[in-house]
Amino acid sequence: MKQNSGPQTSATEKTIKSIRRATRKHHSAEDKIRVVLEGLRGEDSIAAICRREGIAESLYYSWSKEFLEAGKKRLAGDTARSATSDEVKALCKESRDLKEALADLTLENRLLKKCVLAWKVWTPKYIRVKALVDR
Repeated sequence: MKQNSGPQTSATEKTIKSIRRATRKHHSAEDKIRVVLEGLRGEDSIAAICRREGIAESLYYSWSKEFLEAGKKRLAGDTARSATSDEVKALCKESRDLKEALADLTLENRLLKKCVLAWKVWTPKYIRVKALVDR
């Protein structure tokens, strides 16, 4: 059982923690990728790879998870990306122009419909009057 003998023990524990923290091995991104790819190849067991590299299996699996998540994000980023402010402005302008064109065409369509209706009403009278005059 661990006994605490006051401030000296806590200072000693802090020193031990700082030494462990300083001597902890930091793996480069290339090393992590190499180890994960080696594990994914399946030539050796994960346990054998971890023993050879001097890492815990849990560390390997966390690297593997990070590696695969980064791949998913990258692939998702290929299909859906954020638009730049210039692209947004251009799309807003295009939308505004299209709405104006739609409004103009709608107005023109209504006017043409009114003209056609008026022509249908007016044409038979004109033909009847012309027929009477020509006799």
